[in-house]
Amino acid sequence: MEEGMLYLVSTPIGNLKDITLRALETLKEADEIYCEDTRHSQVLLSAYDIRKPLFSLHKFNEARRGEEIARKVREGKKIACISDAGMPGISDPGEGLVRFFRAEGLPLTVLPGPNAALTALVLSGFSCQPFVFLGFLPEKKKDRAALLERWRRAPGTLIFYAAPHDVERDLRDLAEALGDRRAAAVREISKLHESVSLGTLKQPRLDAVRGEFVLVVEGAAEEENPRCALTPAEHVAALEAEGLSRAEAVKQAARERKVPKNQVYQAVLGKNGDE
Repeated sequence: MEEGMLYLVSTPIGNLKDITLRALETLKEADEIYCEDTRHSQVLLSAYDIRKPLFSLHKFNEARRGEEIARKVREGKKIACISDAGMPGISDPGEGLVRFFRAEGLPLTVLPGPNAALTALVLSGFSCQPFVFLGFLPEKKKDRAALLERWRRAPGTLIFYAAPHDVERDLRDLAEALGDRRAAAVREISKLHESVSLGTLKQPRLDAVRGEFVLVVEGAAEEENPRCALTPAEHVAALEAEGLSRAEAVKQAARERKVPKNQVYQAVLGKNGDE
């Protein structure tokens, strides 16, 4: 019997031409396709004249469908899994299916392709290294407050998804939790009305509240080390008072001040020489 396989296939997040040749080939060769919304996926499949049996796979039936898909793969079938847009598993069904297949030792692969979070990050012009993808904010205010407190001091760029009816509320909550940082509201990626609105969390300058949003938020500013306000010699002396040796204190002071070690050492020698 031919070995079956599960293919997680990335699909366009807007423009239907943003699909790989391998993705089209896999969808055409699949025995069946599981998708988040059969009506939505039919638009893409019809555009490329792909006619396959379609089955729904969403957050309410993913566990049950996992057993079903596993059985079909064991029978030697090629099963493709797609979400409404982008990569399955990224704020979309698919993550649980992969975990189940890994636990069962069944074959699967992922076909890379469009991703709204990474596209928006690059469009924003904010730092790409590091970044933290946090998806949709929790619905309950208590849960979202806890999440934002956890990541409030993260130095990396923060990326969130937001539905059009939630984006203004999400921006308010982000501003309350994180302060008035630079932010970009990216919407309708790769579509006709794609836009990037640059501003701050308190003044986001949204050009419209339509379409799906990705909110890209500047990371936390590095907290100022109070010892860096001292002279280099005083800095070293403060570290020595905490129990470090002279050599260790010089190295630590150089790291904290982000300067060469010799620069700190010379400052200390100069102070001692004056004395």
